[in-house]
Formats: sequence, C-alpha cells, structure tokens
Amino acid sequence: MENKLVISVTGASGSIYALQLFNKLMQPNLREQWSKIGVVFSKNALDVWQHELGEFRSTDWEFNFYDRTDYRAPFASGSAKYNIMLIVPCSMGTLGRIAGGISDDLTTRAADVMLKERRKLLLVTRDTPLNLIHINNMKTVTEAGGIIVPASPSFYSRPTTVEAVADTVVDRILDLAGFEIQTNRWNE
Repeated sequence: MENKLVISVTGASGSIYALQLFNKLMQPNLREQWSKIGVVFSKNALDVWQHELGEFRSTDWEFNFYDRTDYRAPFASGSAKYNIMLIVPCSMGTLGRIAGGISDDLTTRAADVMLKERRKLLLVTRDTPLNLIHINNMKTVTEAGGIIVPASPSFYSRPTTVEAVADTVVDRILDLAGFEIQTNRWNE
C-alpha cells in the first residue's frame, strides 16, 4: 500500500529530526512507499529551523507544503484518506492542544482527523524535563490512539555524527509508521 503522509514541523528544538526524515523519505527504497506527502510548519517552526540548520528551501523535496491556516489542505478532512501523520518535532504546546481537542491550526486539525479516523498519529516530543501536565497530555493522546515517540536517540549502533544520532530516532519513527527500512537492529 502506498502511504499518504502528513508531516508537521513545530517550533520545538530538533529541526534536524525533520530534516533527516525529509531526506530519508526521498531515498528510492522509501520513495516508492508513499504517494503523497503534505507538510505544514507551525508559526515558530521556520524560525527554529533557520536558527538550528540555516536556510529552508521547500524545493529540495517532492512534498506539498501548506500554510498553517490552510484548512482547504486535503488532510484537514478524513475523506482525503491520509493514513499517517508525523509531528516532528512536537512541542509541548502542540501536544497540549491535541490532547485538549483544540483544532486552532492545520496541524492540530489534521491530528484531530487522524485520531477520529483511527489512523496513525506519531508525536515526536522533544522537551525535557517533563511536568505532570505534559505527562497527562501524553497519556490522553495515547489513550485516544496516538503514539508518543520521545526523541531519545539510541547509541548501540555507535553513531559518529549528529546526523547519525538523529537517524536513530528517525528510523524508529519510520518503523512505527509502518515503512520497510534498512536500519541497525539490536543484535543483528
């Protein structure tokens, strides 16, 4: 099955996770596993991206980019049948609005659609430490069917670059989303 994905990038630190995800999705083995990707940036996400990574150029990828207020985007409705949403990185504010059912922008509306349609929603949270409100919001989203994926890299593959460290999280995201990927596996 070819997947239709929504990727949201929020203003949490960790733009490298989104960059590595975008780049991996363009690799031939993954490119053949999706038919459409819609991307939306939150109000602060581009500022964080530029601070952490430099200039952002949407033309580097074969994705459709949507404004955060564009409720005409196909994934704002369940009838468009987008089947996976990845919020990478996911700020605690975005998590809280999703947990509270507050659809105040395209990201939170699309997340609401994923939950109501019982489709895959992965929130790659990046903050630390967590307060009880964050933990309760994670519990609420999990009970509603979402998957909380803390951006906690693994080190048993002995990554030697920042990109390789980020890839340990991105590979886990892709695994959880249902993609067939080549990655380092424990004890293989």
